[in-house]
Amino acid sequence: MRCGNKRRYDAYRHRRMVVRRGIPPYLPEKRYPWLMSEFSALDLHAWLRSPLGRRVYALERKLASEALAQVFGWQLLQIGVWGDDDGLIADARTQRRSVLAWHGDRLGGQHSLIRSRTDALAIASDSVDAVVLPHTLEYEPDPHALLREVERILSAEGHLIVFGFRPLSSWALRHVFARDGFPPGLERMIGEGRLKDWLKLLGFEICDAQRYLFTLPWGSSARSSHFVERSGRRLWPLFAGGYVLKARKRVYAVTPIRPVWRRLRPKVVGSLIEPTTRQRDWHLGTGDWRQKL
Repeated sequence: MRCGNKRRYDAYRHRRMVVRRGIPPYLPEKRYPWLMSEFSALDLHAWLRSPLGRRVYALERKLASEALAQVFGWQLLQIGVWGDDDGLIADARTQRRSVLAWHGDRLGGQHSLIRSRTDALAIASDSVDAVVLPHTLEYEPDPHALLREVERILSAEGHLIVFGFRPLSSWALRHVFARDGFPPGLERMIGEGRLKDWLKLLGFEICDAQRYLFTLPWGSSARSSHFVERSGRRLWPLFAGGYVLKARKRVYAVTPIRPVWRRLRPKVVGSLIEPTTRQRDWHLGTGDWRQKL
């Protein structure tokens, strides 16, 4: 998108937000992205309280518990609030668990433990043993910057768990036709293969990948959704609406190899005459030289 078209598109979205949300139009433009995050977070938390949102959250909480079963260490960090503050990482086996978010308070009055920008995390390098991204890349304006920051703060052999929606699914179809995205505030959907390529470029090794959300995004009974989720992984994996990736940060130790100095031998054209142990004696009978071993 060209620069002029992008400015007109941003101005259109700003006017639309002013009319629909009741935001004063005199606010400075530099605060506009943060305001969008505030109101999209409120809509998202309201959707997660709906019957469909509760089923999605319960399924992702189960998958997160399975992915974190073999993750050990001292510090676990979840970037982005999804559902309860620490619901996805409540069953983690690390010593400490923290949640980092970029938006404000939630509807329930709870607060995130860490408030920071996602493109410049206020976390020391190589200080976190595991990171969980619950659809955070799909809400971020620059997902590449967030992945680079995650690679920076993860320690060697640290784990990364990413939840995402598949762009070729019924959930993506509803997202395209939804007025404000689906789920509310969703910016984009990142494919599973595309995310794997990004992680491999950053030095991650893909450990596991699972698909879920085989039900339609228009609501269904709880009993039928459980049956579809159990059989969908084997019968129709291509119709999944979401995926979860588990990757590990690989750090290879570099061992310096010292050069082996060898003495150079002079090169001679041809071959040298080698000494022999054979001797020649004078034969008295025949009067000639004969070899004697």
